[in-house]
Amino acid sequence: MSPQDQQRLSEHQPRSRAPEAQHAGARPATVAVVGATGAVGTEMLRVLEARGFPVRELRLLASARSAGSRMAFRGEQLEVTELSEAAFAGVDVALFSAGGERSRRFAPAAVAAGAVVIDNSSAFRMAPDVPLVVPEINAGALAGHTGIIANPNCAAIIAGMALWPLHQVSPIRRVVVTTYQAASGAGAAAMQELIDATRAYLDGQPFTPAVMPHPYAFNLFSHNTEIDPETGYNDEETKVIRELRKIFGEPDLRASATCVRVPVLRAHSIALNVTFDRPMTPAQAREILGAAPGLKIVDDAARNHFPMPNEASGQDDVLVGRIREDVSDGSGRSLALFVAGDQLLKGAALNAVQIAEMVRG
Repeated sequence: MSPQDQQRLSEHQPRSRAPEAQHAGARPATVAVVGATGAVGTEMLRVLEARGFPVRELRLLASARSAGSRMAFRGEQLEVTELSEAAFAGVDVALFSAGGERSRRFAPAAVAAGAVVIDNSSAFRMAPDVPLVVPEINAGALAGHTGIIANPNCAAIIAGMALWPLHQVSPIRRVVVTTYQAASGAGAAAMQELIDATRAYLDGQPFTPAVMPHPYAFNLFSHNTEIDPETGYNDEETKVIRELRKIFGEPDLRASATCVRVPVLRAHSIALNVTFDRPMTPAQAREILGAAPGLKIVDDAARNHFPMPNEASGQDDVLVGRIREDVSDGSGRSLALFVAGDQLLKGAALNAVQIAEMVRG
């Protein structure tokens, strides 16, 4: 990666932030980060450090090709070691972000060694005995875990953060979710491909995508997951629908989703159209959302300033705005709003570390 590309990517790294968690008296833990060298794994290290998580020992685990490399944590350079079942001996918390195949293989070994696994893949999300947790929404579900806790899909987390506070005041009867998902959702390689493709496009040079199935620069396309021939929904859309139902504890929630990849480096944006059980005005929604944890209102109609991915990048909070009545529903029970959240932070690494904080007390 060129120095110029490193600079561009650094502009999309988390800005400095004060630790939010209070860890006075908390038990120091031996923590393993599985997939430490990936985009989410790298963020997990930053979040652990920024929030002052009480780490006694940190083990960085990755594939054989990454073994021997070093990563910075709290002023030290720690060596990455190869992922294996034996690596979990003595581990208290294992943060997994290495894909579903590795999670299914190694998470049971980590649990058998005595660790609590917080898994960022889709491997266990819909398992009935595995809690699917967003701490601001359903922290109580943690009480039922048997060793594995699932981190939800990034779009489900970001949408759920805005929907849940409203749902508590007037139950949601139907929600339509339309996502504008950044390259960060597909990992560091996709982010680099977007940079390379954009440079080639501007230079008038041909470019063949290797990570994405379609040209990425100055283009957008349906989320590149398998489409269910019966429903017509792709796998990402199905995940968002099913996971929102599980997180909310509302198995019959009427939900629809359209998920789209857009040429943005980092932070997902989502349009939400919501129908409630009772009428709700935009002013009421702003008041509710403004008081909710983990959200920041960005709703300045006079300046036409609403949530944007470049402002959400590096932020712990999910930005919410463009709150308005859906004029197609004369009952006053429907609102439209727009949110943006950092997929690598609240959509992944931050949510996982928040779960770890709650587990460790």
